[in-house]
Amino acid sequence: MSPKNILNAILKNRTGRIGIILLALIIFTALFAPWVAPFDPYERVAQPFQEPSAKHLLGTNDIGQDILSEMIWGTRISLSIGVIAAAIALILGTAIGILSGYYRRWLDTVLMRFVDVVLVIPFLPLMILLAAYLGPQLTNIIIVIGILTWAGPARIIRSQVLSIRELGYVQAARSLGGTDFKIMIRHIMPGVMPIALAQFIRAVSTVILIESSLAFLGLGDPTAKSWGTVLYYAQTRGAFLTGAWVWWILPPGLLITFTVLAFALTGYTLEEILNPRLRSAGPHHRVFFDSKDLKKSQG
Repeated sequence: MSPKNILNAILKNRTGRIGIILLALIIFTALFAPWVAPFDPYERVAQPFQEPSAKHLLGTNDIGQDILSEMIWGTRISLSIGVIAAAIALILGTAIGILSGYYRRWLDTVLMRFVDVVLVIPFLPLMILLAAYLGPQLTNIIIVIGILTWAGPARIIRSQVLSIRELGYVQAARSLGGTDFKIMIRHIMPGVMPIALAQFIRAVSTVILIESSLAFLGLGDPTAKSWGTVLYYAQTRGAFLTGAWVWWILPPGLLITFTVLAFALTGYTLEEILNPRLRSAGPHHRVFFDSKDLKKSQG
């Protein structure tokens, strides 16, 4: 399916439409943060613990910084972390999934047992340990999350490769003397990209949630205005004791929730559209595919 057909299919789905609308608002806020934010999030613009007002819609923190501006700039930082770390995880997962599914035999056994080990390791304690050891820097946080979240996409992509490698055009390319590398790049890769895209969108939401959790525990970059950092400073600087939690903790928490929900809804809808095994045979879903798409899936 073309990108236009995919977008139309998502918009025809009620769940996907909600996810796309929320996602568009979040991306718009991240891209235009310098123009949307009313104040510089790093400057003191009012008295500490000022309640919400017409000038400061979400009040101010303990040093007089505008909380709304912090949240708007935090959208850019949290979204950047999510996209970069998810891209790292997807690249690793796609490479391992393609190699495992294409070559099979002993390589498939070794790689899949390694994936099993990664999946059964207690995820959060290991991530906390690595983040604490490497230090609270955005680069370290991105690398840690990226290298610990690739196993799930690798298993899903590997199962897709097992089906693609048996198709006629792949067998024809192999019989005509095509090298393994060329076959994987020209034939296998395009076949797994739709599933990989759905996995990427869902991985972004997971990474944002993980980064917020690490930052809330004090393992994030204290100089970066991410959503998790805002929550961390709110919790450690008396937001609950002063009653400021209503405008200092609740809005960032809701924003994280809506962002994760937006990516999850979009990712699940996209995966349902692109993965034939998840599609219903009912007429509601058949409208997403034209005759050309049906012939390609059968060919």
